[in-house]
Amino acid sequence: MTETARPDHDVVIVGAGFGGLGAAIEFKSLGFENIAILEREQDLGGTWHVNHYPGLAVDIASVTYSYSFEPNPYWSRLFAPGVELKRYAHHVADSYDLKRHMQFDTTVTRAEWDERERLWRVATADGATRTCRYLVTATGFLSQPHTPDFPGLDTFGGKIIHTTAWEDGHDFTGERAVIVGTGATAVQLIPEIARQAETLTVFQRTPIWVVPKVDFGIPAPVQKIFARVPITQRLARMVNTAALEALMVFGVLHFKQARIGNRGAELLARAHLRAQVRDRSTRAALTPTYDFGCKRPTFSNSYLRAFNDPHVSLQTSSIDRVEPGAIITTDGDRTEVDVLVLATGFDLWGTNFPAFDIVGRDGRDLGTWWRENRFQAYEGIAMPSFPNLLSLNSPYSYSGLSYFTTIEGQMTHIRRLFGELRQRQATTFEVTEEANAEFLARVTEKLQSSVFYNGDCSSARSYYFNQHGEAALLRPSSTLSTRREMDGFPLDDYRYR
Repeated sequence: MTETARPDHDVVIVGAGFGGLGAAIEFKSLGFENIAILEREQDLGGTWHVNHYPGLAVDIASVTYSYSFEPNPYWSRLFAPGVELKRYAHHVADSYDLKRHMQFDTTVTRAEWDERERLWRVATADGATRTCRYLVTATGFLSQPHTPDFPGLDTFGGKIIHTTAWEDGHDFTGERAVIVGTGATAVQLIPEIARQAETLTVFQRTPIWVVPKVDFGIPAPVQKIFARVPITQRLARMVNTAALEALMVFGVLHFKQARIGNRGAELLARAHLRAQVRDRSTRAALTPTYDFGCKRPTFSNSYLRAFNDPHVSLQTSSIDRVEPGAIITTDGDRTEVDVLVLATGFDLWGTNFPAFDIVGRDGRDLGTWWRENRFQAYEGIAMPSFPNLLSLNSPYSYSGLSYFTTIEGQMTHIRRLFGELRQRQATTFEVTEEANAEFLARVTEKLQSSVFYNGDCSSARSYYFNQHGEAALLRPSSTLSTRREMDGFPLDDYRYR
């Protein structure tokens, strides 16, 4: 290796959320120490750093929404609040000595493969460029906020708050508040705003399926048992994981074969809605017209009840324009507003795949290639013509309902891949076109049994679907199958140099 081919870092990981932390843990276990973790925010934690709006909490039981190899026995609730997830991220970073590798306020703008030197050149917004042998993108699935382009939004005279840029301590008391959106974030936030605001108007484009949230505080004696007898927490994790697996596999992925499971979940959500909302017309407006699972459902015991309050109203007409002190709908309704809250989600398929420009071998641009040739990634992690690139947030990579299932599966893939790389005394890997095409064909075929293609998803407006109408996010396999495949993929599916 020449001096010019000696990179600044062995590994550059873009993103210091749980995906990036997991990748760093795996690479350190493989013996890599010259690692740089580049994070655009001021601290680690990913979505649990960016989001800190009132009511924020995990919507997967915390015993499952965490690394299986690094359990936390001290969750305060079954569904832990967001501040505890942020604290857990710091605990993990400290436990595995990751913080010394982190560089904050560092936004990656472009990465380009240098075929002659066989390394990546990574450019950042401050004008710097650094090189690395291996590049890992861990920018998350929901990292690029979407701000709607309502006509007149820039003329609004009140306060505008996007949920990803929350103003801590903002008091809605005496204010006429409007929130746009009824996704998972809004479900958590709406009851909190309703407790303070003089009036709250919720603008809904698409209703969401909501099921009861079986949440409770975890007593200190139970936490002590988890800490002293770890197998008890592993059993709790196993039970919860099994329930999530049943919901995902039978309710979503095998809709065609097990439609009764999907219908059972829908009936539960309908019963919950009927028990929570008194007004019949409001219930009808809050009832989705798409099948359960077409759009990610959520858990709540307070969201639906908020619409019983006389000062909370639901608006289902589309927004025509924004004026300095009001919102006007397409049917002419006018809503006076002091503070406008945008719970409008993220731009998943437009700007997040990928989150920055990535140019591989022979000048192949990843974003352009995905949009012109279908979204695809071998085993949800690698693409042909992109040597030494591991993309953790990729098409067909999300496995199960807990993101940690995806992370740990990808860590397993990295371990197997780099074991073979060392066995061959190679420094470069690249998945073959044939292996990538076979994987894409296989997952596409398996997804034909899912609710996405056998159910009625026409009105869901779900981020599961890309602009081509393909549900190219979820991997159509159970958690156990995914782990087996990640730990047993054919090694010859890659070329090594």
